[in-house]
Amino acid sequence: MKTIAIIDDDIYIGNMLEEILRGEGYGVLRAYSGTEALLLLSKASPDLILLDLMLPGLSGEELLPKIEYIPTIIVSAKVDTQSKVSLLLGGAVDYVTKPFNIQELLARITVALRNARAKETGILNFAEIKLRTDTRQVHVGEKEIGLTRTEYAILKLLMQNPEQVIAKSTLLERISLDTPDCTESSLKIHISNLRKKLREVGEKNYIESVWGIGFKLVK
Repeated sequence: MKTIAIIDDDIYIGNMLEEILRGEGYGVLRAYSGTEALLLLSKASPDLILLDLMLPGLSGEELLPKIEYIPTIIVSAKVDTQSKVSLLLGGAVDYVTKPFNIQELLARITVALRNARAKETGILNFAEIKLRTDTRQVHVGEKEIGLTRTEYAILKLLMQNPEQVIAKSTLLERISLDTPDCTESSLKIHISNLRKKLREVGEKNYIESVWGIGFKLVK
């Protein structure tokens, strides 16, 4: 059973999340401040953390750098883009804005836990595509294909979120560490080249454009 730590001083939200997560089969740990969370994490190692930012004692922004090797989803009322970018680049695996849709949050938890598992094994799979994060090799079926740094970063993010439509802005934001030279104007070209390389080997389109939003993988 996977265990999730809820770090939030809002008792109502924490109780609601605990009830839902236990109903989904997760174990739950609770902390109501940043300092209490540090004490909790010194004694326990949850599989995932839901972290609020506006905490007494030690804020979520101050606590995040102290969390090691545990995927952390920020759950916060802060909506400004700069906060999201800073926290994602600072170690958070995802950012959910309050008020949130519980089904979306559960989906993001599932993806984060799946990605953590993939990180342990170093392998991501989607249909006939296999991506090794340790060697950066990509195979379609039995054939290896050569990708540029940017194409690899795009495919990796899409495979880490195989059931989601990834917005263009999110894609650019999340791959910026791996490939800072990718811009909004060049993204379409990189996607087109990646789609072509996958199609030439797999003989079908694996990347679908969702008009006005972004891109997703299709089987």
